[in-house]
Amino acid sequence: LDIGPQTAAQLAEQLKAAGSIVWNGPVGVFEFDAFAHGTETIARAIAASSAFSIAGGGDTLAAIAKYGIEQDVGYISTGGGA
Repeated sequence: LDIGPQTAAQLAEQLKAAGSIVWNGPVGVFEFDAFAHGTETIARAIAASSAFSIAGGGDTLAAIAKYGIEQDVGYISTGGGA
């Protein structure tokens, strides 16, 4: 119910080198600590990246809040679905 640590590390390296990032969803059931490592790794990589980042979606916003990276995401969309 989560991506593996090697996959998380590979994605984090790619995100740190990106020019722009669009994040639409966690990569695991981050609400449970046992499955949160992948989403936390991705969230912290986005926060550390110099890329312009856009994030949206209810679960994404919850992950951003859980890891306290609100100030490190370029734009957070709070718009709802149809």
